[in-house]
Amino acid sequence: SDCEQAFFNLHIEVAAMSTLRLQKRLASAVMKCGKNKVWLDPNETNEIANANSRQNIRKLIKDGLIIRKPVVIHSRWRVRRNAIARRKGRHTGTGKRKGTANARMPTKVLWMRRQRVLRRLLKKYRESKKIDKHLYHALYLKCKGNVFKNKRTLMEHIHKKKADQARSKQLSDQADARRHKVREARRRREERLNQKKEELRQTYAKEEEATKK
Repeated sequence: SDCEQAFFNLHIEVAAMSTLRLQKRLASAVMKCGKNKVWLDPNETNEIANANSRQNIRKLIKDGLIIRKPVVIHSRWRVRRNAIARRKGRHTGTGKRKGTANARMPTKVLWMRRQRVLRRLLKKYRESKKIDKHLYHALYLKCKGNVFKNKRTLMEHIHKKKADQARSKQLSDQADARRHKVREARRRREERLNQKKEELRQTYAKEEEATKK
């Protein structure tokens, strides 16, 4: 009867589907993917069931009866959105923290970054002749001694130091100039006195000659 025929056809289809395990395994090996990525055409189960070799599987793949499913998209949109929010400081309160402050951002790493910034600045200033090697060495040791908390304080210290040096140099130059001026005045005074003494001596000598005559 028609009912028995339909049941028989269904039984054949179920048997064919159950025996497609081999074809799925071969197809995954041929296409170099997992078995879950293999799609078998449900309308061509009989033809697929007859394929029992890799060569037959390749032919079915070529004909489009066996297809490799596309990669399921794993969107990064939510991750990027949360990252942007975290950069603004969201989702980083005490309830979101697992490690200690030192574990999250080690003080050693902060120290290394600060030292590298300060030493790079000192090196640049020394190469551009803004500071001499003696000031460079003194400031290098100060950086190592945790005197400067950031780049700005170091730059301010350098400008202040250079201004002090310029002022002391100016004062020393003024003092040298003053000493030189005093020395020159003293020398001229001595020359004038010597000249006067010489003139007096000459006049005395002339007077003595005149009295002798």
